[in-house]
Amino acid sequence: MAKRGGFPGGMPGNMNNLMKQAQRMQRQMEESQKELETKEFTAKAGGGAVEVTVTGKKEIVKVKLSEEVVDPDDIEMLEDLVMAATNEALRMAEEASAAAMSQMTGGLGGFPF
Repeated sequence: MAKRGGFPGGMPGNMNNLMKQAQRMQRQMEESQKELETKEFTAKAGGGAVEVTVTGKKEIVKVKLSEEVVDPDDIEMLEDLVMAATNEALRMAEEASAAAMSQMTGGLGGFPF
């Protein structure tokens, strides 16, 4: 009578290879994430009057303002430009992160895990 459950002699070759591939992919994803965190993304708004730089960790590391954009009578415009440049820099960082993950997974999506 055949044994039920498990595999005699351990994991079959295909399962073992799958586990090795998963471990390799995990290491590559960790390396890719570390590399991404060291990158910086800079975006400008108002024709370059406002410049914001963020890291791959999505932390703001630099805000540069041109003198002509600093108008005490129009603070709202400056706020809008800073917000626009920051959002664009964050979007760039997010796109780079998504591209790195897509490259690692080979575009495999839709798995429930």
